[in-house]
This record gives sequence, structure tokens and C-alpha cells, in this order.
Amino acid sequence: MHSMNVHRASKPWRIQPCIRPFIFLGGLVLLSGISIPALAQDDSPSIQKHPELRLSMRDAMKAAVDENPTVQLFKERITQAKDQAFTQLGTLLPNVSATTRAARRRFFLGSFGGRAGVSNPLDFYEARVSFTQNIFSLSLIQKWRAARANVEVSHLDSATTRMDTMATVGLAYLETLRAKAAGKARLADVKLNNELLRLAVERKYAGMATSLDVIRAKVQLENEKQRLLVARNDHDRAKLNLIRAMGLSFNVSLVLTDELILHKVPEQTVEEALQIAMENRVELKAQKKRERLAELSLSSVTMERVPSLIGSGDVGMIGNQIPDALTTDNVQLLLSIPIFDGGQREGRISESRSLVRQEAIRTRDIRYQVALEVRDAMLTLESTQQQVAVAQKGLRLSLKELDLARQRFAVGVATNIEVTTAQTSVAQARDNLIEGLFNFNASRVNLARAQGQLDTL
Repeated sequence: MHSMNVHRASKPWRIQPCIRPFIFLGGLVLLSGISIPALAQDDSPSIQKHPELRLSMRDAMKAAVDENPTVQLFKERITQAKDQAFTQLGTLLPNVSATTRAARRRFFLGSFGGRAGVSNPLDFYEARVSFTQNIFSLSLIQKWRAARANVEVSHLDSATTRMDTMATVGLAYLETLRAKAAGKARLADVKLNNELLRLAVERKYAGMATSLDVIRAKVQLENEKQRLLVARNDHDRAKLNLIRAMGLSFNVSLVLTDELILHKVPEQTVEEALQIAMENRVELKAQKKRERLAELSLSSVTMERVPSLIGSGDVGMIGNQIPDALTTDNVQLLLSIPIFDGGQREGRISESRSLVRQEAIRTRDIRYQVALEVRDAMLTLESTQQQVAVAQKGLRLSLKELDLARQRFAVGVATNIEVTTAQTSVAQARDNLIEGLFNFNASRVNLARAQGQLDTL
């Protein structure tokens, strides 16, 4: 029995004819690089695609203005500032109120030293209308003007946030374009390595190359496939960041219609660029309004030294029976003359003066910051134009180098080490061009933001 088992185990294993077609099909699938689950997934009719949204950079920036939560928050602050100004205006308008009262009382009778007693219950009815009016108060007038100035500041702060959001979205859009271009470059590298691998295999069969050349080509191909996967992942992440910056739903399939190209930029001197920035930057306009707001707040506190006049009065009916009620009225003027409040007013005046000086310092600082941003953007713009020109020339030379290296490898003059080196140079040149175009377009966005002209992009 034991010898029979040994005899069966020693027989050579053979493939059954019925399963040979399946094994052959599996080999084709593995060689072609296509997995069976992927085929099943492609043929599945239950896949639902997200709605497609095609956007240029300008469309993306405009969409962010309406959808971004930060922009919406600052719009609500405008509403809040308007309500505060309306509340402050109410202090200058008449204050009218009405009251009604019904009471039943018992009065104390007698003296504390004698016999005490109380009266029978007595009913009282009263209806009265009262009003108060600030006739003259410079402090309240200045506070109302300050509240109105705060509304203007809120509008300009909202415009600043709008510009910041547009710039952020524009740069995120360019980041996505860079990732997209990098993915295309890596795909081109993979196709090139496939060709080089095919060439190495053909030369090996012809006896003009070794197995080492084929292995090198395969290693380089796998490295490029890895870089392609990383580039695609970076592209998908850049899209998510762009969608988040715009405030859109992540269920949208975003398609970018612009490309990383070298745009024509109008020539302008530094002085001209600075003049445009000083006229258009909303930060400067907002800061000037803040200075005005601080000055009005100081004036409102200072005007508390001035006497104020308040008028008030009331009219109503009172009686112990509603039909027998009698009309009574009261009218009075109140002149308030500030004399001494323990130095509190002087302390607030000193504090307000300090705030005015602080706003003046911030204005100067913002001017310096705007000048720095404009000069930096113009320097970067000029430098990146030169970088793009150098990168384009470098790409042309590296492609020529690669072509010569392939020819030398094909005729057996050189090994594929030269081809690999040339291919690395091509990949680096492509990356340099992508980086140069990205920096150029980013500097365009930064210059437009520094000049307050993002709407013109």
C-alpha cells in the first residue's frame, strides 16, 4: 500500500486539456497588466458617475465668492454692523412707551403711637403714555456717525476677504493644473520606458544586448510607474483642496479647462504698479476708514464734556373708577452739565487717542506691506519668465540627447545606461518646465492680488 502511494506521487503532473484555455487566458490577462476585478468593475452597470463641472480659473474664483463660508461670514458681519448703526440711530429718535395699571390698595390709618387701622379696599386705574427725546447731544451724534463708519469698514473687510478667497482659489487652481501636468509628464515617461524596454528585449534577442540591459529597463519602468501613481494621487488631492476652497460639494466631478501656459503680461514700471495698488487695494481703503472710525470714537467721548438737553413728558388718565378717570400730564426739560466723574471720562479720552495713533501706525504698515507685495510679485514674474524660457530650451536639448542615446543603444555603440541617464534628464526638464509655468502663473495671481485687480485676470 505504501509503495503504491509512492508510485502515484512520482508520476509527472500534467495540465488537463479542459483547463488549458483558462490558464492561457489568465496568462494573457497578467501579461497585459489588466486585472479581472477591474474588467468586472468596468462592465458593471451599477456605477454612478458624479455630475461634471467644467471651470476655468476665472469661473472658479467667481464661484468661490458666492460659496465660500468665510465670505458668507463677512457678509453677515455687514448685516450686524448695519443693525448696530440702526440701534445707535435709535438713541437720537423719540422713545415712546405706554403703560396701564389697575390696583387695589388698603391704606394705613391712625398713628404709630395710637390705635392702628386700615381703610377699606380702594381701586385705582391708570393709563399713561410717556416719551423721551434727546434734543441736543453731540456725543450721541458722533457715536451714530462712528456706527455708520463701521458699516463701511465691514463692507471693505468683506471685499478684502473676497479678494483673499479669490487669490487662494486661483492658487489652488494652479496647484491642480501643476499636478495634472505632472501626471501627464509621468505618463509620458512610462510610455517612453515601455518603448525602451521593448528595444532592450529586441536587442537581446538579436544578441546585441545582455539580460542586465533588460533588467535595467524593467527597473526604470517600475520606478516611473511608481512616480505616475504618486502624481495621480497628488492630482486627486489637489482637486479636493480646490473644491474645499471653493465651498462646493465633494460629489462634483471637477474638470479644469485652463492649461499651464505662458500668458502675455502687460509691461509696467514699479512706480506704475505701486500707483495702481495704492488706488485699488481694499485693505488701504478699509484702514483709512478705521482711522476715521477711531477719530469719531474719540470725538464722541470728548463731546461728553458738552452739556446735553433731554426732553421728556407723559400724559394719561387716572381715577378710582374708569368712567371717572381724569387726565394728567407732565412735561419737563433736563439739562445735564458734566462737572466731575472721578476722571473716568479723561481716561476714556486718553484711551481713544491711543487707538487713533495705533490705527495711523497700522496704515503706514499696510502701505509698506502693499509696496513689498507689489515689488516681490514683479520680481518673481520677471524671473519666472526667464525660468520658463530656460526650461523650454533645456527640454528641447534633453529630448535631443535622449534621441541620440537611443540611436547609439540601437546600433550597439552604447549600453542603456546612457539611455537611462538621458531619460532622467528629460524627466527633470519636464519638471523644470512645469515648475516654471506654475511659478509664472502664480506670480500673475500674486501681482493681481497685490494691485487689487484679481477681477481682471
